[in-house]
Amino acid sequence: MVNRRIWLTPLFFICSLLPFAQANAMVTQGVASYYGERFNGRQTASGERFNMNALTAAHRTLEFGTRVMVTNTSNGRSVEVVINDRGPYIRGRTIDLSKGAARELGMLGRGVAKVRLEIMGGGRAPSSTGSGLTVADAQQMMMDLF
Repeated sequence: MVNRRIWLTPLFFICSLLPFAQANAMVTQGVASYYGERFNGRQTASGERFNMNALTAAHRTLEFGTRVMVTNTSNGRSVEVVINDRGPYIRGRTIDLSKGAARELGMLGRGVAKVRLEIMGGGRAPSSTGSGLTVADAQQMMMDLF
């Protein structure tokens, strides 16, 4: 068995040196899921009350208040959501949408969909250094290691 610390430490160091693209220019693809009734009315990580019919979403790292255009790649439908919670906590998922946003994207029946995420603004953006690697791509790469 290979000791993970031996190869993870240099990998983390190398990834920390990678220049990242500005967040408002970030476009990435991933898998979206949604959450609704079970969490309706509960407090989100941002302190707001979750409204399953609002156009909101949960993301692991984007700052609260960031606006994201989410496009369902199978049918082309799009919706703009505001990040107000943390998640998803299932490996391989990129964003958790409110039920209202999932309805707009036409993904209620299946529950998950391949999506394209485009950061529209809000929140703070990391500094730009002109690299082609986005923050989301680097984070997804690190998540896939585990």
